[in-house]
Amino acid sequence: MSYDDCVDEPEPAGGRIGASVRNAGYLRKWVLLGVTIGVLAGLGAVVFYLALKYTGDFLLGYLGGYHIPTPAGEGGSRGSSGFARAWAIPLVTTGGALLSAFIVAKFAPEATGHGTDEAIEAVHTDPRSIRIRAVLVKMVASALTIGSGGSGGREGPTAQISAGFSSLLTRRLGLADDDGRTAVALGIGAGIGAIFAAPLGGAVLAASITYREDFDYRSLLPGFITSGTAYAVLGLFLGFDPLFGYIDAEYRFERAGPLLWFVVIGAVAAAVGYLYARIFHASVALTRGLPGGPVLKPAAGGLLVGLLALPLPQILSSGYGWAQLAADRDALMGIPLWIVLVLPIAKIVATSLSIGTGGSGGLFGPGIVIGAFVGAAIWRLGELTGLPGVPDAPGIFVVVGMMTCFGSVARAPLAVMIMVAEMTGSFSVVPGAILAVGIASLLMTRTNVTIYQAQRLNRESAEAERAGQRPADPSS
Repeated sequence: MSYDDCVDEPEPAGGRIGASVRNAGYLRKWVLLGVTIGVLAGLGAVVFYLALKYTGDFLLGYLGGYHIPTPAGEGGSRGSSGFARAWAIPLVTTGGALLSAFIVAKFAPEATGHGTDEAIEAVHTDPRSIRIRAVLVKMVASALTIGSGGSGGREGPTAQISAGFSSLLTRRLGLADDDGRTAVALGIGAGIGAIFAAPLGGAVLAASITYREDFDYRSLLPGFITSGTAYAVLGLFLGFDPLFGYIDAEYRFERAGPLLWFVVIGAVAAAVGYLYARIFHASVALTRGLPGGPVLKPAAGGLLVGLLALPLPQILSSGYGWAQLAADRDALMGIPLWIVLVLPIAKIVATSLSIGTGGSGGLFGPGIVIGAFVGAAIWRLGELTGLPGVPDAPGIFVVVGMMTCFGSVARAPLAVMIMVAEMTGSFSVVPGAILAVGIASLLMTRTNVTIYQAQRLNRESAEAERAGQRPADPSS
């Protein structure tokens, strides 16, 4: 018997349990599955969060002598004021990427990259296909990549981890294909919603992330149970504070004129989101054609990220703490203007070098930071020129930038808007946000670009693909 047979495909422990779940009515089935997936997703998010925290403290903090800023929900530290050992930063980013890539290549090659596409692909093709070995490898490899300073988010690994547990349940309980697809989609939403402490957004994400232009209502109601359970489990261990605390984004809409700024944010964020997807996917394609194996290419990417971080430390790791600082007027004014302006593109390049070359980490987190600095840059330029309608503090521009940039390129605008509102405690931004997000999303629909290439156009095309039929022309 092989190792995979022992670990990845264990014999069902209780055939009666599987039969009971399969034959249960809709309510009983999805309460049972929803709670189970939610508990597993919440525990997976807790374990990965702690692994990432301690890995980062050791690699970047102890070995590199540099502590990155943290968001309010994780202590709100402003981090190191500079590099104590600048020479060590490229060595740490290279070493972390090298070790991460070696583990992936040795034990689970499918754990390479950002992880969310793999989970989405499982929804559309085979919900039983995600191996538990890949889940464990993804957790370790992503902690090494991001903890050593690689530019990646923690939601992609968490999505693959929780989707992997859902895939295991599908196999062990013998669920039907349709139920298995829903279970894996719920795992994706619950994992991301848990790691960001955004349960409502996670539930909506489960129903929207698998399609570019559609919404799977079958996943929405079970998603409430799953995401709520995952959030409760994570909060039990790590607390219930929003990731960014409660950003001061209060803005009274008393006149129509200032709403034009959100039109600007929508247009600029759509352009930057478009560049994010195109540059990232180009880096993946370019990396495939370069000489070197699956271990050396991510290591080379890690080295370049470490060198780029010397003048721009904001690109290191997930960067949530820098997004937090961008929302504070005094902190943002303390960052040189040229850094604020160049940082969205620099973060795109760093993420492409870290994850596009084969490193392990998510794309959602960097997208949030990129969007935050799009909003911060627009605020700085508006404040500098003295144009009317610019708020006294950058908070609302930063929060709306987070929602708009990644929400449009992920083709999940509603889910991302809700998640960012939960992450920042800033539901008051909605009047401006819906304008910016709507414009950016409409602009993005004029292209075929999405950050998640495993997304299908809609449910009809996905079902036709599974049936072996030619999907209908969406333009007809």
